[in-house]
Amino acid sequence: MEGLEKKAAMQFVQDAKIFIKSGSGGSGSVSFRREKNIEFGGPDGGNGGRGGDVLVQGNGAKHTLLDFRFKKKYTAENGSPGSGRKKTGKAGRDLLLWVPLGTEIWIEGEKVADITQENQKITLFKGGKGGAGNACLKNSVHQSPRIAYPGESGQESWVELKLKLLANVGLVGMPNAGKSTLLNALTDANSKVGDYPFTTLFPKLGVLCWEDKEIVLADLPGLIEDAHLGKGLGHRFLSHAQRCSVLLHVIDAAQSDAFQKYHQIRQELKLFDETLIQKTEFIVFNKSDQLKEDQKKRLQDLFSNSELIFFVSALHRKDLEALINKIETFF
Repeated sequence: MEGLEKKAAMQFVQDAKIFIKSGSGGSGSVSFRREKNIEFGGPDGGNGGRGGDVLVQGNGAKHTLLDFRFKKKYTAENGSPGSGRKKTGKAGRDLLLWVPLGTEIWIEGEKVADITQENQKITLFKGGKGGAGNACLKNSVHQSPRIAYPGESGQESWVELKLKLLANVGLVGMPNAGKSTLLNALTDANSKVGDYPFTTLFPKLGVLCWEDKEIVLADLPGLIEDAHLGKGLGHRFLSHAQRCSVLLHVIDAAQSDAFQKYHQIRQELKLFDETLIQKTEFIVFNKSDQLKEDQKKRLQDLFSNSELIFFVSALHRKDLEALINKIETFF
């Protein structure tokens, strides 16, 4: 199990902490015009070039922050110093960082950006301005200044990147409830499935194409008790549910303690983020082909406070149409 989890972590990285610095401006130049037959040419030192900016841009082709797992330091190019004949130094090249859609950018505990659209670009840090050369410092009082100013330093900070998948619908529930199988049945995804806990080691996305709509579903790894405290795998991925407007709470209908486990999951969601239990929730009883009618009636009575209840068999792809039709009405 540990080996599988490590392998999955290499494929899906949702958090990264990196050090970023924009370029510093180049220094101004101290220079004087010296040409034949011009005795007092005056100052002609040029300004320094500006430092490079640090830009962040969204890229829909990326699905993980793996690029930032091993490289931790990113620096834009510094500006070049000015030179004689009032030549301004060359500007430093900007640094462009590509991130997956759904990446939040945090600095010192504050969210400063949320990259949610293809090619959305922000300037995270501006490069430093170039320093003034002595040609710019000449005035009526100081006709021949012999000083120049250094360029401004670039901005720098440790930056946290947090990836939260952009999904309309999130599938939550206990391990082995059949979430991956349901995702496969509803969408074009091909999640790994099996009859053992923690089959899903990282979130999987699928697209439900229905008439003229495309609805993105996310299969989130199964939760267990105290997941919000870091137990199991699901706690690492609860943040992805925060972006979903609808949650499909998938329950193994064949289990005798379905009602208890349902409330256990609800409690974990609440303890992680209370807004999660305020979202629209579908209760999906999977493996319902194993139930008799009186067992279904008992479950309906237990969950009588819930309006959106569905009995399906994801494995055999039965009774899914009513669920799909209802999901479609929310988007």
